[in-house]
Amino acid sequence: MPRTFTVSDSIVIALDPGEVYEQISDPRRMASWSPENQGATLGEGWGQGTRVGLRFAGHNKRGGVKWTTQCVVTAAEPGERFAFRVRAFGPRRLALPSRIASWEYRFEAVDGGTQVTETWTDDRRSWPDFLANGFDKAVTRGKVFADFQRGNIRHTLATLKRQLERGATRGE
Repeated sequence: MPRTFTVSDSIVIALDPGEVYEQISDPRRMASWSPENQGATLGEGWGQGTRVGLRFAGHNKRGGVKWTTQCVVTAAEPGERFAFRVRAFGPRRLALPSRIASWEYRFEAVDGGTQVTETWTDDRRSWPDFLANGFDKAVTRGKVFADFQRGNIRHTLATLKRQLERGATRGE
């Protein structure tokens, strides 16, 4: 079965694009919204603001399995777009350098706030479909990553909306 390489979903959040971007462009905050992410460790250079080329380690957990990803920021356009690429992963240290996936968040001003679109792209283009599908089903309890990520994206966006609109991450 051919793979779906990209999935996305959108939600409207009752804040302006700059405020939403500010929250999402700090990877340490993702743990508040994502069903898998457990936070991030920022690499050098984050003190001068988010920008292309900055690196961070994402800490993740699915069931009883934990892993770390090495990520690099690929887009940092305040109020418009934040994106990063997962370049390596491993259980405790980054043992497997490889193109894994890309994540993108787009922000568009609309009536009532900001439409946030979250997109996941499977960057494992060199993997044969049968191998990728088998790996995906083994680590997600029966789903291919595109289907699995659809659920994660819906969960992340709904939680992001709920928390940002009530001011939970802005200290209100």
